[in-house]
This record gives sequence, C-alpha cells and structure tokens, in this order.
Amino acid sequence: MRKLNTKWMHPRDQITMIIDKIYKSGMTTTSGGNISIIDDNGDVWVTPSAIDKGTLRPSDIVCVRKDGTIEGRHKPSSEYPFHIAIYKCRPEIKAVIHAHPPALVSFSIVRQIPNTNVIPQAKHICGPIGYAPYALPGSEELGDVIAEEFKKGVNAVIMENHGTVVGGSDMVDAFQRFETIEFCARTLINGSTIGKPNYLSDEQIAEFENQIPRLLPEMDEVNHPSDEQEIREQIRKIVLRACDQGMMISSYGTVSVRWRENDFLITPTNVPRWDIQLKDIVQIKDGKREPGKIPSRSTWLHQEIYKRNPHVNSIILTQTPYLMAYGVTGEKIDVRTIPESWIFLQDIPNMPFGSHFTGEEAILNTISKDTPAVIINNDSVLVTGDKLLGTFDRLEVAEFSAKSLTMGACLGDLVPINDDQVEDLRKKFLS
Repeated sequence: MRKLNTKWMHPRDQITMIIDKIYKSGMTTTSGGNISIIDDNGDVWVTPSAIDKGTLRPSDIVCVRKDGTIEGRHKPSSEYPFHIAIYKCRPEIKAVIHAHPPALVSFSIVRQIPNTNVIPQAKHICGPIGYAPYALPGSEELGDVIAEEFKKGVNAVIMENHGTVVGGSDMVDAFQRFETIEFCARTLINGSTIGKPNYLSDEQIAEFENQIPRLLPEMDEVNHPSDEQEIREQIRKIVLRACDQGMMISSYGTVSVRWRENDFLITPTNVPRWDIQLKDIVQIKDGKREPGKIPSRSTWLHQEIYKRNPHVNSIILTQTPYLMAYGVTGEKIDVRTIPESWIFLQDIPNMPFGSHFTGEEAILNTISKDTPAVIINNDSVLVTGDKLLGTFDRLEVAEFSAKSLTMGACLGDLVPINDDQVEDLRKKFLS
C-alpha cells in the first residue's frame, strides 16, 4: 500500500489519494467537493470542475500558477477562488478541503456549529470552528466571507446551506480535521436520536490531554522473529479494515495483540490509522518500547488488561458512529436485539469518562469473560477477545446492534429478547 508522504509526493498524487478516500468514505458525491494544495512556488494544485470524483487520476489535477495562468486539460473547480482567498489570508495553510459530507450539511442547513467538546480529540484536532453566511457558489463574495472566518484563526468553517471547508498545515492535517469534524457531527446526530448528548468541560479535556503517561523506557535492542512479523500484519490488516468499514477514523483507534506472555504489539500514536504501515507498529517487551517509536497513549491500559486476563489476547479501542451515540449520551445499550448480539456481547456497561486514564482501576475490574466490552463515556468503545479477527467481529456485532437500535428509535419501543429466551441462549451457547 502506498503511504501518503506530504514531503515527497507530488501534489497531484496527494490530492487524488485523498479525494478517493473521501469519496469511498461517503463524504462527497461524484460531482461534489474540491481539494487543493499550494506548493512552495505559490502555485495551487486543485481538483477539476465537472469530473467524476470517484475516478480522478493525477493527470486530471489542474495547476493555477501564482500569476493566475491555468495549466491542465480541464477547468479548475469553480470554487477554486475561495481556496486562493484562504491561502492569501493564512500563509501557513498549505492544503484545503471542501465537500458536502451529510452530517455537516445537516448542521449547515439548521445553521449550527457542532460542539466538539463531546469527544476530547475532536476539540484538540478541530479547534474553534467558524461559520460563513450563505453566498453564491464560485462567487467572489463566497471567497470573501470564508476568508473573513479564516482570518479569525480558525481552521474549519461551516458554510451556511452548503457544507464545510477546512485548512491544514499539509494534506494529512487537513484530511484528519475534515474527517474528525464529520465524525463528531454524525455522533451528535446519532446521540440526539436516542438521548441527549453530554459535553465535556474544557477542564475535563485539559485533564485528558495532561494525563498522557510517561513513556515506557526504550529497549536496548529489538528483534522481529517471524511470529512477531505475523502479528504486525494482522494488526495492519484489521486497522485498515476498520477504517474501510467506518469503524475507525484517522485520528483515533488502537489495536493490540498479545505476543509472548505479557509482551504485545500495539499501534502507534500520531500516525493516521488508514495509512498505517508494518514498521509503524510498536513492540512492547518486558515493559519497554521499541526504540524510536511512540506507542498509543492507552498502552498502560492494554498492558494491565493482558496481565490480569490470561484469556484476552487482543484488544481494540476505537470510536464507531453508533456505539459512540451511547457513549456521548450515557444511555445503556441493550444488546438483546438478536441472538447473535447477546451471545457475542452479553452486556456492555458504560464506564465514566476518565476511567481509561493511567492508574484507574474501574475498567480493569470490569473486563472479564462475561463482560468483554465496555463503552467509555465521551471517549471510545473497548473490546477484548482471543484471536484478533474474533475481537473485530465482536466490535462489528456491537456496532451493528447499536445501529439497529438507533435506527429503530423512531419506529417504536424496543422489545428485547426476554429472560427465558436469554436463558435458553446461555444454556446452548455459553455453558
């Protein structure tokens, strides 16, 4: 798999890679949205007008030179003028993404800005969000109202009755912000379907950022025998699959697998999940980390779960759009929807925000063979299991259950499998 390298890849290649991901993730349509990069010469590379976003090739990307001349076999996006306006008013911004992702369009047509205090990393990644009043697409006025918001120092703007536009220090930064805002908006909408979203205070978010544990000491040397290499490949495949399935976004998600005794491998921090490579994964051995790598901030929690639960050999900690509806509202999910859901999950308790911090015991005292998963309010869902594929399957079943419950909320009252039926399932499948 080709890695997105903003230092060495040509802007054409970066743009086509990201627009392909946005399209396949259901965050734009065949004709909608536009992306650009400004290079060190001041030239702007931008997606073309009226060309299928699902099949764009590098040769389709248009260059608007610093002097205003246009090069390429297509016309540039009709909205490229507001990209230029952003670059002029904010020279530190080097990439811009504009599209019409469904949840953010919902906010734009009710004239609201999503409150990112619902999930800690959303606030950290997105920062303050601006709001631009409606203006005709492709007009000078639209560029002016968007630029006015970016002049305030924001890196994301909700466009009234239109969509959203974000900027970043490079294409990775811009995409991560774009994806995170849309995920936050979807979570708020799903949460509002089943209850009332609860928000974190700035103090709670600061506490989250400040509790990052001291890094484990580095190993003196590291070995990669064949069984360790095999685990790396398992982790990489599951992370990419989770991203493809919409159950992990680039800014959040941790996967670990036990290796030998209490040693394990875990995903790193500050690497986009959809772009993860085998070499990015971190080995944790004898309480030390692989040299030169920074493992997930939840490494301590994974380490303690392995120590206390010999039956657990893999852990996934992530954010999924429907389970997080329960996470941000604190509502209890009843997995007695269909037999498979109860057999796989039995119960998913809600844990308070902060219970995942280093040194906290609540989650460690809850995870067991009978309780393989927990929802951490305003943060994530944690799923444990034996083989990694089985753990991922458990996550999928949990998310599908949450989706069915959320979608069914407008239809009527939930009628779960009754106690007698549950007992029959227990005897047949869990005895």
